[in-house]
Amino acid sequence: MSPLKHVTADNAPAPKAAYSQAVHNGSVLYTAGFGPHDPSDGSITGTTIAEQTDLVLRNVRATLIAAGADLTDVMKVTVHLSDLADFADFEAVYRRFFTAPYPARTTVASTLPGILVEIDVVAALPS
Repeated sequence: MSPLKHVTADNAPAPKAAYSQAVHNGSVLYTAGFGPHDPSDGSITGTTIAEQTDLVLRNVRATLIAAGADLTDVMKVTVHLSDLADFADFEAVYRRFFTAPYPARTTVASTLPGILVEIDVVAALPS
């Protein structure tokens, strides 16, 4: 097994605590949970679930690209919504980023202080 490697994407928000944006062992990449934070200053951006989901998925994509992958390499997505009533609007944006065949996905309601959505992914890194 390869040693654990940390991924840092300059165009994704920097961690605000003790965690990496993403880590991998050479073949599988795990991202941290990304919220709707502006990569330039870390501020929460967007007031609607659509706006926040768009930014979150752009942050996820930037981190995947920094690791040598892209959204087509994603195997599993975990989505935390502050309100499951926002699911339809979330789903509309999600489908702009992911196309069939879709990754496996879990969507749960979570207490998310000050944000509407948080997303993390597991991706297969290309050989």
